[in-house]
Amino acid sequence: MAIEKGGPKDAYGLILEAIDAGLYKPGDRMVESELAERLGVSRTPIREALQRLEMQRLLIREGRSLIVASLDHNQLAELYVVRAELEALAGRLAAQHAAPEEVRVLREMVEADRALLNDPSALARANRRFHKQIHLASHNRYLVEQLDLVHRTMALLATTSLAVEGRSKTAIDEHDAIVTAIEARDGEAAARALRAHISSAFETRLRLDSAHRDDGR
Repeated sequence: MAIEKGGPKDAYGLILEAIDAGLYKPGDRMVESELAERLGVSRTPIREALQRLEMQRLLIREGRSLIVASLDHNQLAELYVVRAELEALAGRLAAQHAAPEEVRVLREMVEADRALLNDPSALARANRRFHKQIHLASHNRYLVEQLDLVHRTMALLATTSLAVEGRSKTAIDEHDAIVTAIEARDGEAAARALRAHISSAFETRLRLDSAHRDDGR
């Protein structure tokens, strides 16, 4: 996935996008001059963005260098616990407050994503858009801010669980159940469906990480 230079995004957004796209993976060094050249941004905003990312613990210091952070098992478990509860709350609120137009967009997303079953990278991007749409449909700005922080941290995961065989179809079926509950204006069902969806994603992630360890990676 290429990162567009000179776009409307600031240096912070561009670096986040680069990490999310896998251009920089956990353990990679973040060098100001290289980032400035690659992203088409001057070094001062790059330096400020790196400081901000370090404060958010998306980057950590190793000697004099900043590197992309990684999540250990406990951090991953903690992240998914928080994500499950926040996503469930977003689903409940979306069922209560989403405009009819927002609900129709969610349904259209699910149907369109079925065409991406054989493209995990594209489906991962579509998955982020789908969840963001639910967050916005909750109509709670404070919840959206917290979920944005969680999803920024998710960018530290070097691979998508949607690449695991069978997970793509299961995930879309789970999205279908979430939207069905929101369409029915059943907040409790939407919350349950989202918790189950995040739990399934976490279980898949654990299997993926275990396989990588077994392979010596």
